[in-house]
Amino acid sequence: MTTTPNHAQALRQRAGATIIPTGWPAYGAMQGQPESARWQLYEFSKRLRAELEGHGCLFVEPYDAFVRRVCEELQL
Repeated sequence: MTTTPNHAQALRQRAGATIIPTGWPAYGAMQGQPESARWQLYEFSKRLRAELEGHGCLFVEPYDAFVRRVCEELQL
């Protein structure tokens, strides 16, 4: 069994939920693509996260931090 080092920060996990770690997915490799392609990937990443959340996945990274990180990685 895995223990949480800081119980005050432990996530409340729903039965059977998958916890997605921070920083996934990463888009830094897409920086050289045209801006239109990077915007499409940005929209796709938001839809993907919404779909995963809709299926019960929990993300360690809050949504606002996710959007900020993806924008930075895609240089948008």
